[in-house]
Amino acid sequence: MPPPKKIVLILHNIRSRFNVGSIFRTSDAAGISKIYLTGITPAPPHPKIDKVALGATEFVPWEHNWRIDLVIKKLKQEGYEIAALEQSKKSIAYNKFKTKNKTAIILGAEVKGISKTILKKCDKIIEIPMHGQKESLNVSVACGVVVFRLI
Repeated sequence: MPPPKKIVLILHNIRSRFNVGSIFRTSDAAGISKIYLTGITPAPPHPKIDKVALGATEFVPWEHNWRIDLVIKKLKQEGYEIAALEQSKKSIAYNKFKTKNKTAIILGAEVKGISKTILKKCDKIIEIPMHGQKESLNVSVACGVVVFRLI
């Protein structure tokens, strides 16, 4: 049996502590290796994060770094493929994305998404096709959809 794929998440400028807590809980359930909190993304411990994470912040390794560019550079040096979850003319559907053994997924701000500057540093851009009137999912829901597809 091949070794399991190593998947890490980068949460960049996600404002909602509830979304951060939800992503921690999903990450624990999916076996995510690590979460990087960058920019203004709030870090544990915090009552709003803890309420939704239900203890997952104790099981999923994480670190905070204000500068996402440094995190991307470090992960690329460690052999990670960097994929942004974002709507773009260059994106591919998430279910067509084939992960490598080491993959980092960037999740961006709830309203503004991921900047073009950051997207240029990514190896791939993936998106979840929308079939209704709304253009996107809540970031924590989108995380769950993509992460469970990748594992």
